[in-house]
Formats: sequence, C-alpha cells, structure tokens
Amino acid sequence: MQTAAFAHGLSIEGMSTPAAPVALTLADVLAARERLNGSVYYSPCARSEMLSRATGQQIFLKLENLQMTGSFKERGALNKIATLTPDEAARGVIAASAGNHAQGVAYHATRRGIRAVIVMPLTTPLVKVQATRNFGAEVVLHGANYDEACEEATRLCKAQGMTFIHPFDDPLVMAGQGTIGLELLEQVENLEAVIVPTGGGGMIGGIACAVKESNPKVRIIGVQTSRLPSMKLAMDAHHPVTLDPATTIADGIAVRRAGEVTFPVVAKYVDEIVTVDEDEIASAILTLLEREKTLAEGAGAVALAAMLQKRTSLPPGTRSAVLVCGGNIDVTLLSRIIERGLVQDGRLIRLRIHLLDKPGALLELTEIIAKHRVNIVDTLYNRAYYGVNLGDTAIDITMETRGREQVEELLAALDSGGYKYSRVL
Repeated sequence: MQTAAFAHGLSIEGMSTPAAPVALTLADVLAARERLNGSVYYSPCARSEMLSRATGQQIFLKLENLQMTGSFKERGALNKIATLTPDEAARGVIAASAGNHAQGVAYHATRRGIRAVIVMPLTTPLVKVQATRNFGAEVVLHGANYDEACEEATRLCKAQGMTFIHPFDDPLVMAGQGTIGLELLEQVENLEAVIVPTGGGGMIGGIACAVKESNPKVRIIGVQTSRLPSMKLAMDAHHPVTLDPATTIADGIAVRRAGEVTFPVVAKYVDEIVTVDEDEIASAILTLLEREKTLAEGAGAVALAAMLQKRTSLPPGTRSAVLVCGGNIDVTLLSRIIERGLVQDGRLIRLRIHLLDKPGALLELTEIIAKHRVNIVDTLYNRAYYGVNLGDTAIDITMETRGREQVEELLAALDSGGYKYSRVL
C-alpha cells in the first residue's frame, strides 16, 4: 500500500528527506501482531476531556504505561524473542539496558523458558536492577554508562553465542512496537495525528510505518527532549549524528544517536519532530498524575508536554492519539519532579524577604501572607548571609499557592508594604 509520495520521502519542517531503503513493511507489523496476540496487553486509548480543553485538540491517551512491565518496550522484545530458532532459544538472549527494555526482555524470555542476561550500568538504580531480576533475568552490572554496558553485552554475546536484542535498532523490535499503531487505528475513529515520544526511533518508526501504510493522511509527530534531540538533528543532517552525553528526566529516550536501521523508516514516514524542555516535561508528568490519575515517567510524558505547550503544527481540534509510553519512575525522582512541576506551574514559590530584626516583624509579614490565603510550608532564617544589614534578617519562605495569579497578588501586597524580596530558584 505504499504510495508514490512515500517512495520519494516525506518532508519534515519544510525540508525534504532523501529516499532511502527501509527495513520495515506493514506486513512485518501485521506478522508481529499475530506473534504478540494474547501475550501483550491491548492498552486503552480513551479521550481526555480535560486535556482536550487545555490543548485545543481532541486528545486520546494511549496508556502503554499499563503494560505488565510498565512500558511499550516488551512489544518489540517479545517479537524478537518469538522469532528465535530452537537452537537460538537454547543459547539464550542478552541485552544492554538500564530500564524498560531490560524488564521487557527479562519478562518475556523467562515466560518462554529462555535464559536472559541483562547488562546494566553500575549507576542503575537498585529498584530497576531488582525489578529486572524479579522478572527472571541474570543481571550483570558493568560500566559507568549505557555505552560501556553495551560493549560488555556485545562481548558476552559473542563469547556465549547468545542472541543480542537491541532496544530499538532492529526491524523485529520496530515491528513489535509498530503494533501500537494498528491498535490506534482501531481505537480512535477518524484518527488524524499520532504524537510519539522519540529516542532511537524504534517506536516511532514502527508506529509510523503501520499507520501511514494503512492511512497516509494521518500525521506522525515525534517528540524529543531538547537536551538530546538526536533524531531531529539526524533528520536535519539526512543521517544519524552522535551527540554529547546529557542528563534528562526523560531518560527512556536519552539516546545520543538515532538508529542506523530506524532512521530511514523515520525519514520516510514521520511528518514532524519537536522538542520540549525539562520543566515542560515535569509539568506534563504532574498534569497526568493530578488530572488523569496516570503515572508517567519522563519519557512517557514528553508527547503530552508537546501538546500542552502547543509545539506541533497541528490545527485546532485535531483528533490526536498521544502516547504515554512508560510509567517506570523512581519514587524519589517522582517527588522531585512533582516539586519542580509545582514550581513551574506557579503553585510552589520560595521568596527571600528582608525584615527588621525586631519583635512583631514576622507577625506583620505572615498576616499579609495569610490575608491572601497562601500557605507557608517551610521557613529559614539567616542573619549573616545574603547581604543582610546589621539589625536586619532574611527569611526564606516556601509557600503553596493556587497558581501564578495568586502569586502576583501576593507580590503586589508585599510591594505595597515596602518589603524587599527576591525569588529563590
């Protein structure tokens, strides 16, 4: 069902991409669906009234965070595992991963009685290491980062004759992830756009192939973190490029280089790639948790972040499927993200206010705060730092508010009272 337009490459942000051979077809995705049938959850994709109003679009959330392993990654892992020959299965599988891919491989390999070895960086949080072991894998901790862990996994793969399962740069893995696209076409009537978190290109490549080959009119939009926009830059350069390491709360899509196998598929089918920053991701996580009662990890929330920030070129009212692709997040990180999201939304603010060091000064200040119905959650006095004059004191006050409007009302009242203050970030 390939059209002439796709044979010559799609354009992205006004720039045409050269035609390139691709390693994925709709038939591959349909075959993957047969292999996955009954073993992978057919995740829901319901319309969100609240998010539709907030974005001006018609938003349907595809909740891949509800998969058994908390992520879409098990689709691609299972499709690869299901194609192993008896001899390959007997020798086992190996992967390098610090999170979702590890758990997907571990779970489905173990269910089929296949030995699974996962090489994880030494810095991997204990909760992820334990979760991978709980799914039945042998975990090898090696290296300071993913690249070093991957090198060790490659060495072990060759030494032991195992099958390496790449997290994204494999046609079978891509085909498995592409089954999401087939489900979206069934679940969202008159689907017009799909917004997909994007790292190395496995998920967006698979989904784009499945959707575009079935209905070329549907727009496919990728979303990356602005700290590691590897696929976006690859599209600009017409080939994969390697970026310097960077940290991000969207660690699931923190890929320094787009895949060699995935890139031609993305270049052929994807219409647009946009980016979002850390604060926008944190705000989207908070929105999903607070408004939709849905837990998403950083990578799982980037697609919604792009819609909330109106980063795409979609016209108002577009029927858009937004991927929430994972929900595996460390609770300590989650608490920091919630706090950061509250700050971003203006619902948590910290002010450093200078006061006369005299009885009643604090009472007068707190009366102003109480009058504006702002809740104090933390205070810290200091008489020696921050340029405080002798006879004065500085107090850092952390407060909960209803939002930016209430903050502006409080600041106006402080100005009227003659208080000297500054925001503490």
